[in-house]
Amino acid sequence: MAYDKNDRRPNKRGRKKVCAFCVEKVETIDYKDTAKLGRYTSDRAKILPRRVTGTCAYHQRELTTAIKRARHIALLPYTAD
Repeated sequence: MAYDKNDRRPNKRGRKKVCAFCVEKVETIDYKDTAKLGRYTSDRAKILPRRVTGTCAYHQRELTTAIKRARHIALLPYTAD
């Protein structure tokens, strides 16, 4: 019995996520805004990927740089306790 590729996964088609930074028309992401940066890290302090957060590629690169800068000056943790 041959399986069709479409039979394995139910056809779940949700809404496309929109970049929150593009909606707010943010030009630069501030590394000192730990509340906003904290929303884009997991409970293990990992940076969440684009497919989870819905950010565009441009803002994901800026977000990653801002999170790394905040970690470097100890505003955000590198790992969870």
